Amino acid sequence: MQVHYDTEQLPAFNKAVITIGTFDGVHMGHRQIIDKIKSEAEAIDGETVIITFHPHPRKVVSSAILGIRLINTLEERIALLREMGIDHLVVVPFTDAFANQPAEEYVKNFLVEKFRPHTIIIGYDHRFGRDRSGDYRLLENKAIEYNYQLKEIPKHVLENISISSTNIREAILHHDIATADKLLGYEFFFSGVVVHGDKLGRKLGYPTANLKITDEEKITPGDGIYAVHAQPEGYTGRMNGMMSIGFRPTVDGKKRVIEVNLFDFNKEIYGQKLKVFVKKYLREERKFESLEALVKQIDQDKVESLKIL
Repeated sequence: MQVHYDTEQLPAFNKAVITIGTFDGVHMGHRQIIDKIKSEAEAIDGETVIITFHPHPRKVVSSAILGIRLINTLEERIALLREMGIDHLVVVPFTDAFANQPAEEYVKNFLVEKFRPHTIIIGYDHRFGRDRSGDYRLLENKAIEYNYQLKEIPKHVLENISISSTNIREAILHHDIATADKLLGYEFFFSGVVVHGDKLGRKLGYPTANLKITDEEKITPGDGIYAVHAQPEGYTGRMNGMMSIGFRPTVDGKKRVIEVNLFDFNKEIYGQKLKVFVKKYLREERKFESLEALVKQIDQDKVESLKIL
């Protein structure tokens, strides 16, 4: 898959079959659309082109989107779409100027001039241009003039995508990793950079990698203890471990931290990225009477994690 960030330097697509969307999660609902553009492109010996946006359009056009939580970072979304066998992904910088261009100019100067689409596959409720005045009907009216075919993504498919996205986010936040994985079609994961902590885990016999999530919009699981697989940057294969997310009430309870204890691993990986595959929620975070009581519970957490992993 070729990834394009500059819309002024796009190649001449061969009978482009295009669709447009954020594709956050690249989940099972999205795959119906992906399968559709792939089958349409195959039928005409054309190329699949997905147009997506960064940052999320609602961050630009809506003041009510503060605190948005995305299932995927842009980097993750690109990797997942690459696995889907898409030919081209175009990442369009979403700005006020882009959002506010007249709808007809969007069709002529953006979709047609830059992509020369053979086929556009889009939702019946797709809106674009200034004041979101452009819609499916405008694309339909322009189809003959600009010589493209227009095909509609059915309402039930779009509703399923929206419901799935909401349910995935809720499942991740409420510890239901099994439901999230089922709806995603793959294991939920996230990455963080390993940073220095207070080294308390090392003193307790359970050294941890403290993770800093570099993308503030990336969703992370709700507070608690989890069994995980993890993969440090530069390492092949996954390692068994367990993860704590929360405020560490036994210690200080002041700052939310994400800590991963990798079993049978003692190398320094500060400054490196750690990819975490969340396997199962073990228990809630709670305050213990002493550090000794905390260690006893961690011992049990490890036993339970190993059973799962």
